Amino acid sequence: MIPDLNRLGPVLVVMVTAGIILIADLMTPRDRKRALAGIAIAGLTVSAAWLVVLILRDRQAAYFSDTMALDNFSIFFTFMFIGVSGAVILASLDYTEKFGDRQGEFFALVLIATSGMMLLSGARDLVAIFVALELTSITQFILAGYLRDDRGSEAALKYLLLGAVSSAVVLYGMAFLFGISGTTHLVTTDGSPSIASAIAAGDSGIRSALIVSMVFLAAGFGFKMAIVPFQMWAPDVYEGAPTPVAAFLSVGSKAAAFAVVLRIFYEGFGPHTFVTDDWKILFAVLAAITMTVGNVMALRQTNIRRLLGYSSIAQAGNFLVGLAAISATADGESQLGASGVVFFLATYAFTNLGAFIAVMAISNRTNSDEIADYAGMGRRAPVPAAVLTVCLLSLTGLPPTAGFFAKLYIFNAAVQADLVWLVIIGVLNTVLSAFYYLGVARQMYATTAEGEPEITAPLMTQGLLVIAAAGVIAIGLYPIPLIDAAQRAVNVFA
Repeated sequence: MIPDLNRLGPVLVVMVTAGIILIADLMTPRDRKRALAGIAIAGLTVSAAWLVVLILRDRQAAYFSDTMALDNFSIFFTFMFIGVSGAVILASLDYTEKFGDRQGEFFALVLIATSGMMLLSGARDLVAIFVALELTSITQFILAGYLRDDRGSEAALKYLLLGAVSSAVVLYGMAFLFGISGTTHLVTTDGSPSIASAIAAGDSGIRSALIVSMVFLAAGFGFKMAIVPFQMWAPDVYEGAPTPVAAFLSVGSKAAAFAVVLRIFYEGFGPHTFVTDDWKILFAVLAAITMTVGNVMALRQTNIRRLLGYSSIAQAGNFLVGLAAISATADGESQLGASGVVFFLATYAFTNLGAFIAVMAISNRTNSDEIADYAGMGRRAPVPAAVLTVCLLSLTGLPPTAGFFAKLYIFNAAVQADLVWLVIIGVLNTVLSAFYYLGVARQMYATTAEGEPEITAPLMTQGLLVIAAAGVIAIGLYPIPLIDAAQRAVNVFA
């Protein structure tokens, strides 16, 4: 029991820190509540340090009777979630003044959502996955409406209602899997019954039930991944939620959803079973539709946050290309697709966080998210404008940014999986996305705003922007270390 709790330690530290913040908030004057962010960062630092100690002591193993796993996959995503939540908290210090007395609750909710994401990345049991999913979802519903204004409340309500439906759909798909296999374990280490072994030993007699299960699971988790046709919430929530929350959802929530989908489909359904082609086609079709709809709708946007919302939908289509490519014919090639998704998610974290922090730095001073009001930002706000431009180039997939190698990697995996038609659609969508991504850059540098004052971002925000831009460029110039880390992360599924 003690070794199991030790492996769960990084998650427990984050949860306990959230509780400490709520208690400390009761005794902290309003003008000092920003100091609570220091407790949050300290908790995340201790969690990361605990995880490093577990790695150095070689404590990677399944625990709690195979319901959870501390492996390279969960470790990779845990570090990502810690980094994302830390960056969001630090970037929001200036923004949280809008929350008044509720700053402490905001930091606590971010940490609780982070702990749920950490649990999701390591969950190997359907019950554990569902509990972690709900822990993450409920806190995100609250965060989405945290401003309590009309637009935010409408977005939060849509998010809540659609999220409740998606949870029911996920549970229905899980019920089919349990009925087929008689167990909730995706895989086991002691040879006891599991979903993976039941599917591997099954035949065409259970194919129909498995297809129904995978469709419901793809639909339910498709809401979290913001893929078509389950993306309706994303633009409204990205526009109506506080900007730090939109950044958190765009990276953390999406990464957690794709992590758990990789677990279920790669580890549970398997890349080389009699239903492999079925979920290959399912994800390939969803990828093509999602990319196209996201990019076409983004062309019409005049609000930068709605544009990033539809951009997030289009990027989810790129991630789905990697999921479809997992079903390639050779083991190495199936891992190429999975590692492509993990690598893309890591580059996307740097890119989208940088974009949202830049938007936050600008909109906090202009009180506007309209793209037309970004005129002359290259001169008025040189650091945020430069970083936003770098991030937009990366989202487009242009060299020498991280986004270029991410798309190259994932499209290569699709070619190896005989999905050339999907790669062609992806390349055409990349060209389409350049129109609206570069349109924002053109607005900042090719137009002028006479008489408008200069915008100075807080020092902390500028530091985060520089780190994000440096990460995007560094990965674009030398992606090998991150590619190796992504490959090690998915080797646990071999």
